[in-house]
Amino acid sequence: MVIKSQSQIKDNENGLYLVSTPIGNLKDITLRAIETLKKSSRILCEDTRVSRNLLDRYEIKSQLISNHKFNESKNLNKIINLLKSGEIISLISDAGTPSISDPGAILVNECIKNNIKVTPIPGPSAVATAVSISGFSEKFIFYGFLPEKKQALINAFNKISNFEETCVFFISPKKVNKIIPEIKKNFSGRKKVFCREISKIYEEFIRKNVDDLDILDMELKGELTIVVSEKKIDKNHSQELSESDINIIKKMINKFTIKEITEIISQNKDISKKEIYNYCLKLKNEI
Repeated sequence: MVIKSQSQIKDNENGLYLVSTPIGNLKDITLRAIETLKKSSRILCEDTRVSRNLLDRYEIKSQLISNHKFNESKNLNKIINLLKSGEIISLISDAGTPSISDPGAILVNECIKNNIKVTPIPGPSAVATAVSISGFSEKFIFYGFLPEKKQALINAFNKISNFEETCVFFISPKKVNKIIPEIKKNFSGRKKVFCREISKIYEEFIRKNVDDLDILDMELKGELTIVVSEKKIDKNHSQELSESDINIIKKMINKFTIKEITEIISQNKDISKKEIYNYCLKLKNEI
């Protein structure tokens, strides 16, 4: 693996820069983000009013262009042409990393198609912050914003709740009380952390068992990041080998020892090691 030194990383080359911005406290911006934004001829943002506060704080004079989910497709050709002409353009969101539950993916894909360089400028992340403060397993699944329509929400929870890993998702403050019953229904027996106002004055982490969740009577502002703990596996209940597991074992049987196969197949699966071992032994004897 080749690691470039800071002197080898050129942040003044033409192209698109995905610049992460603070998720609350404006002091959390990185020095590299400030430098990149100052070098940019234009900065694409969701809400010019929100972004102007950040730019004014750090005396960044670059032109702001509104670029949100309702107009990003319309702006696409114009922005690509500006990039092709040799401009340095940055993309920011209201908070956090662009194109992660925010506009940006459409533009990034178009840049890739047109061989335009895309450079990430990493920084604050609500997801990483919430997982780190949760105390839950570091292996996690991030879903993004939950859907608003009831059936779509039910379908989403049916998928998410089947994951054994820690689960992270975003919720609008106006929707949280409508979603709490579904959280209790799908994540019973697990723990959760409601993270709100991360890095701001009224930062709060509400920790509870999912089964003890009540309707929130407080007025919430800003998006909530919710972290649900990993699923606890009942060791007394064991699943049977699936057809997919059996096919994998058949491919491995002549390349690995039975002990190695047993360890590999049993990882992150609620299957008895004894069952895997006995099946491997039977298969070995048949060969």
